[in-house]
Amino acid sequence: MLKRYLPVLQWLPYYRRELFSHDLTAGLIVAIMVIPQSLAYALLAGLPAVIGLYASILPVFAYTLFGSSRTLAVGPVAIVALMTAAALAGVATPGSSEYIAGALVLSLLSGLMLTVMGFLRLGFFANFLSHPVISGFLSASGILIAASQAAHLLGIDGAGFTLPTLLANLAAQLDDTNLATLAISAFTLTFLLGMRRYGRQSLKRIGLPAKLADLTAKAGPVFAVVLTTLATWRFDLVADGVAVVGNVPAGLPPLTLPDFAPSLWYSLLVPALLISIVGFVESVSMGQMLAAKRRERISPDQELIGLGTANLAASVTGGMPVTGGLSRTVINFDAGARTPIAGVVAALGIGLVTLFFTPWIYYLPTATLAATITVSILTLVDIAVMRRTWRYSKGDFSALLATLLLTLMEGVETGIIAGVSLSIALFLYRTSHPHSALVGRVPGTEHFRNVARHQVESHEQVALLRIDESLYFANARYLEDTLYTLVAERPQLRHTVLICSAVNLIDASALESLEAINARLKDSGVTLHLAEVKGPVMDRLKHSDFLETLTGRVFLSTYAAWSALRPSMAGSNEPMRPLG
Repeated sequence: MLKRYLPVLQWLPYYRRELFSHDLTAGLIVAIMVIPQSLAYALLAGLPAVIGLYASILPVFAYTLFGSSRTLAVGPVAIVALMTAAALAGVATPGSSEYIAGALVLSLLSGLMLTVMGFLRLGFFANFLSHPVISGFLSASGILIAASQAAHLLGIDGAGFTLPTLLANLAAQLDDTNLATLAISAFTLTFLLGMRRYGRQSLKRIGLPAKLADLTAKAGPVFAVVLTTLATWRFDLVADGVAVVGNVPAGLPPLTLPDFAPSLWYSLLVPALLISIVGFVESVSMGQMLAAKRRERISPDQELIGLGTANLAASVTGGMPVTGGLSRTVINFDAGARTPIAGVVAALGIGLVTLFFTPWIYYLPTATLAATITVSILTLVDIAVMRRTWRYSKGDFSALLATLLLTLMEGVETGIIAGVSLSIALFLYRTSHPHSALVGRVPGTEHFRNVARHQVESHEQVALLRIDESLYFANARYLEDTLYTLVAERPQLRHTVLICSAVNLIDASALESLEAINARLKDSGVTLHLAEVKGPVMDRLKHSDFLETLTGRVFLSTYAAWSALRPSMAGSNEPMRPLG
């Protein structure tokens, strides 16, 4: 039980020196590379830049103890930062003490929700977000984040959390563009995009080993930060209107106590829940993908506890909501991290920077951080997934498009609520109209196939109906209508076999429908049979009176039903028309 809730006990007793060498290298690389990201995401959330550093220290230690992934890197991420800014916009002015207090409450609420969900083993709730909906939400969030950073790239003021508002604000102030800021932005964007696209190949051509070339290319944001900071200091670009990070307080994260005002908690409950769900889905998806590459496994329920305790740690150390980050996790994995000790090393490195080196980032242009965010979120806008979804399923694409448009036009909270609602609505619609097929015997075999697709043996007095869905309240009436239509269209029908090979559940509503069907078919002179009923379904049926009142039999297989009922047929082999 202790190892279940403290996964650190599963690997720490077997920790070896050679593992530490890998973790040390990975941790140092991650610390260097995520510092610009941490600063940028705090600014994206409307918070002081140093809070991004605070949120990258103690939360990592908490996740190390309670998280189940060996390589997931926890900290501020772009989407959660955007959702944080949207949630706090109606609470206080960005950057104010009330705003920072709201971020702590948001972290605390998110941490409590995730932890409780973990102990209740509610990780399956993430399944309510379908992949098309997630894709639509991520793509829209990427566009919103890029639009929100455009003002910083141009050196003008901009605000808003919907695309129309952001674009309107940008258009109104376009004439006030700061040319020095624009020059820094253009250089940083060009440099980062060039390093991302051509850096690895170019560095390999000049003789760097493949792995070192890859890591150096990924360190592009670090080089951009150094170069633009030096240029801003050397040429005194602040005098030309270039916005910089400014004074960043030195020292370790302070111990903080979130505000316990009931009105503040009430206003942030729904945003905290949405941040928790989105953060968990992003984190567990990344964790499962990387764990599979090393033949490891993670526990979604334990991930809830790990992320929950990380957010609780953020709430008491002046941080902001955190989750497993895509880019920092990929860097951690590629750098050779073997255990969460790599995260501890990274957190210690960021702690040293916070303690001793914050004066060095005074002249860091906010345009550089905006460019870093813009380039890093480009991968969220996945056009290929949209095209593939359109070709495969128009219904799923409709959910994707609706989520994308609502997120852009109404904001991230509306978008994610709509996405979850659409996912559930699509599931209910599809399962309420399950696919069903009349089947017949493939000549000379024990196999049965759809009469509309294959040349099969069938008989007008026997209907073999396969239902390709579990039976529950949403499709119980549909099952009744299907069978009554079948009987009405075939006056010669004497036996109906309901094939349950795809039925994993029959709930109380469906059971009542089966009882009504059995009674009505009996009145019509038709015998109802079941075939291929699964064990758990049969166990539940045995706790009812249905099997005692069933007019027919329960057959082990469709072939057994065919063999038993065929002697009672009139002898013809007339083709049976497909249902409907």
